[in-house]
Amino acid sequence: MHVAETLVVLGGAFLVCGLIARVGVPIGLPTIPLFMLAGVLLGPSTPGFDLVHDPVELELVARLGLVFLLVYLGLEFSLDQLAGGGRRLVATAAIYLVLNVGGGLLLGLSFGWGTREALVVAGIVGISSSAIVTKLLVDLRRLGNRESRVILGIIVIEDVFLALYLALLQPVLGDADSLVAAVVDVVAAFGFLLALALVARYGARWVGKLIDTMDEEIVVVVFVGLAVLIAGVSEKFGVSDAIGAFMVGLILGATAKAPRLRQLAHPLRDAFAAMFFFHFGLSINPAGLSAVLPQIAVAVVTTGVFALTAGTIASRIYGFGRVEAANVGLTVLTRGEFSLILASLALAAGLDQRIGTFTAGYILTLAVVGPLAVSRSATVARFLPARLLPERAERRGRDTPMVMDVGPGTLDQLGTDLLQIHVVPGSRLHGLYVAELRLPTGTTLGLLARNGRTEAAGPDTRLRVGDALVVFTPPRQRRTAEDRIRAVHRSGRLARWRGDDGR
Repeated sequence: MHVAETLVVLGGAFLVCGLIARVGVPIGLPTIPLFMLAGVLLGPSTPGFDLVHDPVELELVARLGLVFLLVYLGLEFSLDQLAGGGRRLVATAAIYLVLNVGGGLLLGLSFGWGTREALVVAGIVGISSSAIVTKLLVDLRRLGNRESRVILGIIVIEDVFLALYLALLQPVLGDADSLVAAVVDVVAAFGFLLALALVARYGARWVGKLIDTMDEEIVVVVFVGLAVLIAGVSEKFGVSDAIGAFMVGLILGATAKAPRLRQLAHPLRDAFAAMFFFHFGLSINPAGLSAVLPQIAVAVVTTGVFALTAGTIASRIYGFGRVEAANVGLTVLTRGEFSLILASLALAAGLDQRIGTFTAGYILTLAVVGPLAVSRSATVARFLPARLLPERAERRGRDTPMVMDVGPGTLDQLGTDLLQIHVVPGSRLHGLYVAELRLPTGTTLGLLARNGRTEAAGPDTRLRVGDALVVFTPPRQRRTAEDRIRAVHRSGRLARWRGDDGR
């Protein structure tokens, strides 16, 4: 496709996604199905105007959306947080997989399409969408919730399981020449995952040296390069690019630049994620759905029952209440990119063509029902059995749990952003009082780190080289605060008089 045509298609896709979301969000609809709807309406399978004639045209941009979604998720958490669940987390994820993948296998056999098709349906029905789960947690500001760590642990273990499942399916789908080749694929995939995990655990500080600069342009370029490179290498080793990107986020999340990286990754995540879901909608063909509507309906109901059952069991294991159980079950309810991958492999291998239509309808239905259900999880929680999930918060004394959120997710809940100001040699910030920064209204002073000690910062605090000042600012004022700080850094307290606005 010509460059001009490519730009028109890409720009039009962004614009349509934004306009449809602008109409739907105010009436309570989540952005995920809205972006998918835009893809369905403007795709080649829907009558009328076709903005995109071939979904392959936007495939690369869509994959970048998946990469940035999962990198951001990794930045929000550490390997220690995810591994902190230990045996409980493994047991919870195992129960979830047994219920959903096992139930999916029985469901596939009941369709009567064939044994190979049933094995594919098991994966399609049993594996959650990492991209949609991530987007839901971010949009609903639940990253700081205690059950979110369980949810993230489940999808990470799901991704590891998927690497194994895909490798085991290769002889069935015809891509692997033998069982030995399948075993080699599995060993390579897990070896690469282990290497990334070791880097996340022991080598983060060395990776951090690559982005150890005050120049944000260089930080962004190196950050994007690392994310995309490791995602691509992951695919080469038989691991999904999603889990590779997530591991990059874990590694970078352990570096000193992690807070700034989270802020820089926000616009990348939001923009490219829209293209991921738009591209997803392009692959859906509304025609032919009527032939598999019974199978889709049964699969959606079965998935919902199994997901809520798994969420109830998980909450029982962790001692959560009914609301947390509903959050766990409904958040991991949606299916997405991995289901599409399995369906495309099945079609390429010559399996029953109904798998493709079934997968598209099933995913689209859950993409609409899932986010709506998650946003109303407190209502759904009322229908879960209270005797199985006693509310520990109602107990007194030592049995009353302490609510304490740690990490950037808590800032999302409070609706504020955190800025770290480092006074480097040569900066005009040296010698200034904090009051002379004249930060915008709503910005709140936090802590001052100096010589390994921290203290509360006030208007009369005088900055010195080597200091790190922490301030909190509303998201709408963040850019103004950043511009002001940069201007004072370059030109001193009289920055505006000297024509320096920090931009």
